[in-house]
Amino acid sequence: MKLQHSGNGESSSNLAPTTLCFGERTVLPEEDFKRMIAIERKRAERSRKAFLLMELETGEYHGSGKNGHVIGKILSALLESTRETDVVGWYKAHSTVGVMFTELIIDDKSSILAAMLMRVTGILQNRLTFEQFNKISISFHFYPDRWDEDTSQRPGNPALYPDLSKRETAKKASFGVKRVMDVVGGAILLVTFAPVFLVIALAVKTTSKGPVFFRQRRIGQYGKPFVFLKFRSMHVNNDFSVHETYVKQLIAGQAPCHLGKRGENGAAVYKLTNDSRITRVGKLLRRASLDELPQVFNVLRGEMSLVGPRPAIPYELAAYQTWHRRRVLEVKPGITGLWQVNGRSRVKFDEMVRLDLKYANTWSPWLDIKILLSTPRAVWQGEGAY
Repeated sequence: MKLQHSGNGESSSNLAPTTLCFGERTVLPEEDFKRMIAIERKRAERSRKAFLLMELETGEYHGSGKNGHVIGKILSALLESTRETDVVGWYKAHSTVGVMFTELIIDDKSSILAAMLMRVTGILQNRLTFEQFNKISISFHFYPDRWDEDTSQRPGNPALYPDLSKRETAKKASFGVKRVMDVVGGAILLVTFAPVFLVIALAVKTTSKGPVFFRQRRIGQYGKPFVFLKFRSMHVNNDFSVHETYVKQLIAGQAPCHLGKRGENGAAVYKLTNDSRITRVGKLLRRASLDELPQVFNVLRGEMSLVGPRPAIPYELAAYQTWHRRRVLEVKPGITGLWQVNGRSRVKFDEMVRLDLKYANTWSPWLDIKILLSTPRAVWQGEGAY
């Protein structure tokens, strides 16, 4: 038997059974089981209790003939050896069985893995021959999966998000339309603002030491990192720990009041203001959001969209609550979005995330067009821009 860890009743038929009952419990078909994974993720977000997904690859025991009864033994063993609150089903029909061990309080992942492995392998060894048992491969996936700022690869474990892959396939045509809009719109912006690019580049270069562009590692859709571009608005070699500390406090809802200020309408500002790291030209660029223009190149490269959530900074991502992560999983990041045209820095972090999720759930080409048309007004008014 092969074991992997991500860190993250016998059938009388000659065919592998699609469903099997043990008391009131059944083996769920693939579509239902994957839907239960999505539901369990949302339940875990609210309860803050983890779950463990076990995938058991049945190897050659997925065909017809004499192998059908082996599948029956495996399924009945899993139903008998797991709790009624655990969910058993096909992760991949007739080839990979899944079990969700739900509502776990994880103090030590290693001890939980050892206990689950001992429980499952013990009953399988009693039901199967050594040869049959040795052809089974088992992997474990914890949710919440590990997301930290040192992750160099995609932090979102695909095994825990099968519904997102299904949605992407189902909306392939719609996402194709969005990509065409991004390429055409990005090209138009690049040509239209070419003179502005040149003027800003000269202003940045001649008024402060350092490069014209600011490059930073950001997190895109599905947690994939990319190099994010802006016109440099800060002095070089400054201390980013001030911003990191503030962002983590903001996400936790503990940002100190003295770091914000009241605007003309009396609304609080949830962003660092009067930041001494920002250059004189940088203040003007930020006020007019012109420092964001180079992100057109990120759009043309497919790393961002014209419309979507703002891409997360790695240390920001590490401070997210579990439900916050959905903003970087469900849609590609963008230059502008619902947050930017609805108050921007005057909106609390949790509300920003809710706007991002609302956008992801209600997206349409027309919604993108409405946001794009509202963006110039928001930029001109400078509401929440600092």
